[in-house]
Amino acid sequence: MNESVVSTGCIYSIGYGNRSINDFIALLNQYDIKYLIDVRSRPYSKFNPDFNKESLERILTQNGVKYLFMGDKIGGLPDDMTCRTDDKIDYDKCKQNSGYIEGINRLVTAYEKNLKVAMMCSESKPHECHRSKLLGEMLRERNVIAQHIDEAGRLVPQMSVLTMIDKGQQSLFDDMQGFTSRKKYAKGEHLDVY
Repeated sequence: MNESVVSTGCIYSIGYGNRSINDFIALLNQYDIKYLIDVRSRPYSKFNPDFNKESLERILTQNGVKYLFMGDKIGGLPDDMTCRTDDKIDYDKCKQNSGYIEGINRLVTAYEKNLKVAMMCSESKPHECHRSKLLGEMLRERNVIAQHIDEAGRLVPQMSVLTMIDKGQQSLFDDMQGFTSRKKYAKGEHLDVY
């Protein structure tokens, strides 16, 4: 499957980062995205209230985009302690979690229906987010094309993002396993709102 070709059949991902809500909406319009799947575990922003769940849903609806929160299923900071190794979120363990499997199944269905869907989190750089390391990989394993809208608004294929993550070094076994969160979280630690 050639991921470098932009297809009408793909699942997009986007992070809002430092973008204004107007710039964010403009990018959704540029890529004709009709459904936004919020994959933040905690759907609130300390820095930009336009990206708080209720505000975001209202603004998106006003702009013809449907909002769906799925961070409870496929967010990057699951409460399930079985998804952790050495106080980090272990993405291989997440892949076995029923919530993640259910969430990915829903994204695969959207892909099969050729819906214009984007997964959204806070990180604007896809190589720093679970959208690529976990969700993009789960989609790739299901032969679903993932295209990431980067911090400059460009489309970056999943395999190119993986190259950024491993800094161009090919894995000895040609697999992309072993991703974890960048941060460590103590057992029972409250995960801050992003």
